Amino acid sequence: MQDFQDKIICDDCIKVLNQVRSPFADLIFADPPFNIGYKYDKYHDKKEKEHYIDWTRKWMIACCNVLKPTGSFYIAIGDDYAANVKIIADALGLFMRNWIIWHYTFGQQTKDKFARSHTHIFYFVKDKKNFTFNDDAVRTPSDRQLIYNDKRANPAGKMPDDVWDSFMPDDVWDSFPRVCGTFKERQGWHPCQMPERLLARIIRVSSMEKGWVLDPFSGSGTTAVVSSKLDRHYTGIELSSEYAAESRKRIKEFGKSAIEGESPIKWTKQLDTELKQLYHENKIPTDQLDDHYYLLTRFTEMFNNYIGNKSNIVNQIEIKKRLKQLRKSGKLGALHGEKPQTIKAS
Repeated sequence: MQDFQDKIICDDCIKVLNQVRSPFADLIFADPPFNIGYKYDKYHDKKEKEHYIDWTRKWMIACCNVLKPTGSFYIAIGDDYAANVKIIADALGLFMRNWIIWHYTFGQQTKDKFARSHTHIFYFVKDKKNFTFNDDAVRTPSDRQLIYNDKRANPAGKMPDDVWDSFMPDDVWDSFPRVCGTFKERQGWHPCQMPERLLARIIRVSSMEKGWVLDPFSGSGTTAVVSSKLDRHYTGIELSSEYAAESRKRIKEFGKSAIEGESPIKWTKQLDTELKQLYHENKIPTDQLDDHYYLLTRFTEMFNNYIGNKSNIVNQIEIKKRLKQLRKSGKLGALHGEKPQTIKAS
């Protein structure tokens, strides 16, 4: 199985996985064709219902056979076959931890019914008592922290809800916009693409560094790219030789860069001015921002909204680092009543 590690394999996933003799995957993310008529390169996405359900059962069995006993299995699926996926998973003995709804704008427009603007993401495990779940990697600030200043709030933040929404102006950290045709992240050679930030949340929470992530429907290669960026091993299986080749190029070019939407920005004089102005308006000393995760996160959200930065979000680490640099150089300026050089050297 080592021959499969850190590779995009051009073949049928059922055929490939049925040849594997022992489990290897710590995490599986599957985003199969939804059987709604998308135009893929080598796959007809409009099959008879019973044929599609039987095929779904076969690839889910193949995936379960290569998933480690402590592994996690995520499946993205549309409305039409979500119930079938759940029934098959129950029959396979998988335990459902969450039925996640990914809600997005720019949904599929319709004339004779409500517009479709969400995808189901099932989160299964093999062993309901023994699995990886890195909660600290995905926590977000809670209303108790940000609004009510409630001392009972967990200072590390709350666990995200099971509805994952598209971009909301007041919460840039818990947002997952659909990858539209005009986005920089969009790969023009594939008709359907998951956002890197969504995959990053799943990979961070359900696998460890150096763990092994499998995507049986690799498509545009996003799972493999994000796995590489987060220091995980990956295996992608893709039926189309064109998609597989383009995915390999994408990994080679971007596999060690930042997650799209979390990418570092170039600090210009104007951005420094905006940062300093917000700092003095906010009136929270740098040492408090350094000590309190939720204060730093809230300040970071405010900064992104302040500069109208929706497509390339500045993260807490970058804000913290830049404030320290400005502080050390004497360019930040002390708040009223604040002692000079209070920021910690860490």
